[in-house]
Amino acid sequence: MSRGNLILFNKPFGVLSQFTGEEPTLARYIPLKGYYPAGRLDKDSEGLLLLTSEGSLQARIANPKFKMEKTYWAQVEGDIDNVALRHLAKGVELKDGLTRPAKARRIETPLPRRDPDIRSRDSVPTSWIELTLSEGKNRQVRRMTAAVGFPTLRLYRAKIGPWDLEGLAPGEYRLTNRNF
Repeated sequence: MSRGNLILFNKPFGVLSQFTGEEPTLARYIPLKGYYPAGRLDKDSEGLLLLTSEGSLQARIANPKFKMEKTYWAQVEGDIDNVALRHLAKGVELKDGLTRPAKARRIETPLPRRDPDIRSRDSVPTSWIELTLSEGKNRQVRRMTAAVGFPTLRLYRAKIGPWDLEGLAPGEYRLTNRNF
């Protein structure tokens, strides 16, 4: 078990998961020095990003061999059905191999509209799913939902292991010191 100082950050849409580079970056939101992301979220994704100053804790959180669950909320194009949800749950064949089994379920809209809003087509409905994974392939959720015919339009990471974003608005962070 590891113990270390963690930052729980609610990453807004459009922010890079790094401190340097093309703005906006983490430096705009987090003034603390010596912290580094444990994993990442794409610029187009939102939600929980963990940062730590402890290398061993960073590895424990980010390394797929530890199978730390990550829960995502995805707004997908179309009215997702039970067949697609079962397929997501048992594993999806991607170009880099079969994904591990996941937890997949349809959920009610969990978030307010985003600014900028997602692209929308009035003739095509959208739906929300919750997907819990124990691995971290590159752009995995987006690739999985596309593979079952329901491309991801908006992606939000709600939880990593025992940590979530309760009480944090987009762009806010809090420090925590927690065992896991």
